[in-house]
Amino acid sequence: MMQNRADRIRAALEAAFPAARIEVQDDSAQHAGHAGARPEGETHYSVLVVAPAFAGQSRVARSRAVHATLDAEFRTGLHALALRLLTPEEAAAR
Repeated sequence: MMQNRADRIRAALEAAFPAARIEVQDDSAQHAGHAGARPEGETHYSVLVVAPAFAGQSRVARSRAVHATLDAEFRTGLHALALRLLTPEEAAAR
């Protein structure tokens, strides 16, 4: 069965960030008609990753790691990610 983009994003992030809490939400419908949006959707996502691997990393380093993990998706139509990238300690403090 062909996975949708949200499932592929989740699988790639789970492989790259073991022991992480990962939430992926498809926001494409909210961006219909905007730049990068496509009629079939699957272009805009909100992603939460709570991972021990982020400890000691800047926000930019965390974002780069996630973008690198999802490079194949960006090359095949993923247009935008809204990222929340936290350590477990940061998530617990919120």
